[in-house]
Amino acid sequence: MLKKERQSLILREVNIHNKVSQGDLSEHLKVSEDTVRRDLQELAERGMLIKVRGGALSKSFHIYSYQRNQIYAHEEKTTIARKAISLLRDGMMVLISGGTTNLELSRILPPELNVTFFTVSLATAMQLAEHPKCETVFIGGKISGSAQISTGGTVVRSLLDLRPDLCLLGANSISPQAGVTDSDWDVVEVKQAMVEVSKKVAALAISEKLNSAQKMRVCSLDKVDFLVTELDPTEPALKPYQEKGINLL
Repeated sequence: MLKKERQSLILREVNIHNKVSQGDLSEHLKVSEDTVRRDLQELAERGMLIKVRGGALSKSFHIYSYQRNQIYAHEEKTTIARKAISLLRDGMMVLISGGTTNLELSRILPPELNVTFFTVSLATAMQLAEHPKCETVFIGGKISGSAQISTGGTVVRSLLDLRPDLCLLGANSISPQAGVTDSDWDVVEVKQAMVEVSKKVAALAISEKLNSAQKMRVCSLDKVDFLVTELDPTEPALKPYQEKGINLL
């Protein structure tokens, strides 16, 4: 594999999953970790990603305000956000995770909507706080440097005291076999608590995340009520999820 092709694949993986480890990239690309480390360093120096210990973060994910030109697959994520908004009703209590899709959803909420949002994402909370009618509660704790959300036992205990109507869950990876998965245990614990307490769960994922799996399970698909993608619900790629009893948006 040529260096240019390899680095293109690395960028794609980073942008799709927001964060990747050197080990996973080495296994996926079938090259040494030293080769991956050098590629990540070069891509970071070119401003294409953010290199961190043991891996890399997507620049589009690692932002603190809305910047359309920095969001990977912005058009697809906007479509997903609009579909997910159709699930919201006045008077609801909604748990919302982090990620650029949920950030976009928070930005384009109808101004007349009256919903109470609880979130572990500081960026999402700041965007929601600009809404004229919705109430926002930020559940604070130790901030994960890679995922940009609050994590830890205090956060999990706070979540377990809630009984929200809906959870808008950003899915890092999702497949019919593995369910919703992630690569960061602290994040997985928080997302597991969000799923456990919610009456309904909507998993939000661009189609590039479908049929992918990471090493830690957030939940099996029987815990997911809605799958929201940019695809038309009749797309053949979504049939395995429909067969699991999931409502497709």
